[in-house]
Amino acid sequence: MSKFKYKFLIIGGGMAAASAAQSLREKDKEGSIGLISREKYPPYARPPLSKALWKGERTLEDIDLGTGELDIKMHLGRTATKIDVNNNKVYDDKDNEYSYLKLLLATGGTPKKIPGVDVPGIIYYRTKTDYEKLKEKVDKNKSFGVIGGGFIGSEIAAAIKMYKPSAEVTMIFLEEGIGEQLFPKKLSHFLNKYYNEKGVKVHPEEVVTNITKEGESFVVKTKSGNEFKFDSVVAGLGIKPNIELAKDANLKIEDNGVVVSRYLYTQNMDIFAAGDIAYYHNDILAEDLRVEHEDVAWTMGETAGKNMAGDGLVYDVLPYFYSDLFDYGYEAVGKINSNMDILEDWKEPYEEGVIYYLEKGKVKGVLLWNVWEKIEEAKKLIAEPGPFTMENLKGRI
Repeated sequence: MSKFKYKFLIIGGGMAAASAAQSLREKDKEGSIGLISREKYPPYARPPLSKALWKGERTLEDIDLGTGELDIKMHLGRTATKIDVNNNKVYDDKDNEYSYLKLLLATGGTPKKIPGVDVPGIIYYRTKTDYEKLKEKVDKNKSFGVIGGGFIGSEIAAAIKMYKPSAEVTMIFLEEGIGEQLFPKKLSHFLNKYYNEKGVKVHPEEVVTNITKEGESFVVKTKSGNEFKFDSVVAGLGIKPNIELAKDANLKIEDNGVVVSRYLYTQNMDIFAAGDIAYYHNDILAEDLRVEHEDVAWTMGETAGKNMAGDGLVYDVLPYFYSDLFDYGYEAVGKINSNMDILEDWKEPYEEGVIYYLEKGKVKGVLLWNVWEKIEEAKKLIAEPGPFTMENLKGRI
């Protein structure tokens, strides 16, 4: 067992951790900083794993976030297992001890698994290692089953097909349409047709009941009785927030997240949380949120780092995310959920338009479909009190 002593300690190796480390070093040039990450790599940008890397626009080398250049000690391949809140200490899976003055929990999430399926070789896509594994399989194999029709599933299916046009790609998912939890129903159904036209076989409303190995192949069975055979299977089913450490430390938990103040500290003012696990209040939306997107991870990590170093900044950033789906792309800001009241303003249906998401007449979210450089306008609109209708929203952005 080794003992380490840090002024600032970060648990996590994702984008929130990297951003916090950067802002800490900017605010405190001399203070010791430690980082514990279960990954073997230093922090890196995650979005290129399902976007730019497959298009050849980025490389594995240039997605590194430069954390190793900040004069901090990184403990890679280590998993934090316990927080001693009374003595400001953390222990890892090798019984190493880390003391701290301020601690940041940026533990991210673990990919959800297919219920009832326990077969080796399925790639639950999230990390740099997952990209390396999938890239190797795409280079040598022919057929690929993508389980899940949400954010990651839709991106990976498109990425594989664009990278290797000869690949046989099949999507299998529970919902009626691709991105159904985000998009209006007609847009979601349009994407089913569009993906089929792009050469991806789309099988909506299918529940995977079992996956087995047959030689080197995977056999996927569904509740409807369909059976598929693939060289490789990759799944994108969302994540489960890694909140076990916080729970065991008796930190307050709500909506599978660690409750933080407007300044991102927990009820223990020496412990902060940021990124996928943080449950926080957004003043602009006037509601509590837990958000699993890159921009929130980065901006929240930045604010947490500054506040750990002594600032008193309120975190008030609206959630923002984006995606690429073959030839289409979109940006979204605010709260985006297909169960909300939706107003669609298409310049050309499903080719270019703005989608507004409302609750009680107030715009809570805006999705810009093939519309660019309008995010700031969308943010200003969300900040307005309303009420709004189709008549006063049409053409607004």
